[in-house]
Amino acid sequence: MTTMSTHRVGSSGGRSAHAPTPVPSAGTVLDLLDRSRAGLVQACQSQSAAQRYTEAHLAALRAAAALVAARTVTAGRSRPRSVWEVLPRLAPELGEWAVFFAASGRRRLALERGSGGVSAREADDLVRQSETFLELVRRTLHLPFAEPLPGELAPTTPW
Repeated sequence: MTTMSTHRVGSSGGRSAHAPTPVPSAGTVLDLLDRSRAGLVQACQSQSAAQRYTEAHLAALRAAAALVAARTVTAGRSRPRSVWEVLPRLAPELGEWAVFFAASGRRRLALERGSGGVSAREADDLVRQSETFLELVRRTLHLPFAEPLPGELAPTTPW
């Protein structure tokens, strides 16, 4: 059974309410968290630092999307917003993470365009930070911790 609500997120320019949008299911939230974890595993298996960085950022983005989906009920139209804009309002304790990942998102886009570079150390750091963020999201949603990334997959940049 799908729950319906008319709670609005964002502004609609004063227009009347539109038909309610279904609340995301728990399955959707859990799927995003699973995809986040799978992205971290893929990041650890990536051969290039740019791929590792990109996959790690996308994993964090999916974790944030899971939290936003779990806590947001929308109805009608509102201006599209970045998950990193919305996250601090829904989970203020994760506000600094939102700022951090918004910045890493800009760098990820530069990497995808081929107009930037990233060191192996920076990519490995982002994998670790994304894993920590995923666990913080799980805790915020009152879910059990996931198993840590297997040692053979964890980034191993020499210090």
